[in-house]
Amino acid sequence: MAGPVRFRRSTERWDEERVRRDLLSPLDDRFGARLMTPRIDAPEGYTARRLEMDNGDLALFAWDGDGAYWLGNTVTPEMLWRTNKETFAEAPFAVSRWARRELTYDLERQAPWLATFEYVSWFFLPVLFSKDGRETTRVFFDRDAAGFPDATREEGLAFYERFLRTGVLDDHRYTMAAKLGTSERNEFNRMRATMGEFNAAKLLADADITFVPESERDSGHALDFVVDTPGGERLVEVTRPMAPRDRSAGTAIAGLRQTVDSKTRDQLAIHDDAVLLVDCTSFRDDEWNPIRAERPSLGYQPTVVFRYRPDGRCEGYRHGDVPLDLDDALEWV
Repeated sequence: MAGPVRFRRSTERWDEERVRRDLLSPLDDRFGARLMTPRIDAPEGYTARRLEMDNGDLALFAWDGDGAYWLGNTVTPEMLWRTNKETFAEAPFAVSRWARRELTYDLERQAPWLATFEYVSWFFLPVLFSKDGRETTRVFFDRDAAGFPDATREEGLAFYERFLRTGVLDDHRYTMAAKLGTSERNEFNRMRATMGEFNAAKLLADADITFVPESERDSGHALDFVVDTPGGERLVEVTRPMAPRDRSAGTAIAGLRQTVDSKTRDQLAIHDDAVLLVDCTSFRDDEWNPIRAERPSLGYQPTVVFRYRPDGRCEGYRHGDVPLDLDDALEWV
């Protein structure tokens, strides 16, 4: 599966003739391609070109006297196979800024409703223009309101715009954006589960708890977060039940318990001191209310079950002795 787009850094010398020979020609033979002037002026000191393919693929290329940078969601020409990859943050600022503005220009014309949310667009840009995710990610934001039931896409996007604008995830942009996926299929349930990790990050951030996403462990598992607590570091795992209307479990409580039981047979079977955060944001009011009223016991503790609404309201309950102070982040029910 292709990942989020990254730059490829070439240290060889380039000119227009070589660009046409080593980049345009093989892409034209394979897809049909055009070499074009960029929409945005090239970075100072660089020459830049766009390569547009007949199948919708896109590549950007900028070069100076010291080498070149390639960014594309198409097949990488052989001449660039052995080059190193760099993220937007690792590439030179001028090159990164130019590429971001070039892609944003396209997004403003292809999905103006999404480009309106500037921080969401910036954060997910490497996925929004990835080879496999450029369509599915936009469809998810458009048709599924980023995972909120009974909400407009604008309400769902506004929720994440407010959160991402805080900058708390900026240093983990590629790690978190990649979680949304670059799948060719519209796997909304998986994408909703990914947004559960963003919701958990918001919960921790609103509680002023320091965290680092994607903690690799000696067991071979990667748990979603490692957090700082008064008692030292603690692992946090996140899960997001499918809404009852989308599963065979029958009731909201049965679905909740089934999801927690499934999680305890995987990562939590080995890391049984981790805190489990269960995000029920996919549940409508009529599906959440029975959980809110009963606060059912679960097969694992410590656990926090919570649910966000698009306006930022969050409520939940605890099962077991939770070592996280979340009082400032949600309303306990």
